Amino acid sequence: MSKLLLRSGTSIGANIAEANGAISTADFSSKMSIAYKESLETKYWLSLLNDTDYIDLKVYESIFQDVDEIGKILFAILKKTRIN
Repeated sequence: MSKLLLRSGTSIGANIAEANGAISTADFSSKMSIAYKESLETKYWLSLLNDTDYIDLKVYESIFQDVDEIGKILFAILKKTRIN
């Protein structure tokens, strides 16, 4: 599970980097959408690792809060780009 967390967590940044090089608004929105979905997956893996006591509660809460904030930012960007 920790390897899956690493994969999904790093994928957020990779997709944001790809979005920055997008050739169109639709391409940008698509990459940001993938990044947002990866943030949801990352929160899922974090929850499983916490539930199985693989990570400390304090660590879980800190990382989960960070990923949740990133997800909110990505969602706001998606709403903005899909309206315009």
